[in-house]
Amino acid sequence: MSELKIGDKVTGIYKTGKYIGEITDIRPQSYLVRVLAVLKHPTQGDLHHPKEVDGVFFQERRALAYREQTNVPLKMVKPFTEEIPDYQVSLQDAIEKMRAELLTKSTEWAEKSLMNLKSLEKDYFK
Repeated sequence: MSELKIGDKVTGIYKTGKYIGEITDIRPQSYLVRVLAVLKHPTQGDLHHPKEVDGVFFQERRALAYREQTNVPLKMVKPFTEEIPDYQVSLQDAIEKMRAELLTKSTEWAEKSLMNLKSLEKDYFK
């Protein structure tokens, strides 16, 4: 793989979300990536206890905002050569994909995740 550089369009995984962005800085352990679109909405709940609801803080996890910058570990960044979709459209698509997946599961975790998504949508698309 060729060396990535500032200005390159990339995909990056941050926590449980996946984004399309642009490299704005190169650091020893990570790339600083400016978010331009959402490919996968972050999973809801506790990162340290995935898909659990009992005895954990079930957290609402927001997608990174348009043009928000975040450090993404070097290994989690890959080149992106396709057309970059509109942020709002990509966010809606990512939510719809997550919702469709959650609706196939009949667990308390899925139900709570769907409730979180509904709440997030009200905020995202005011």
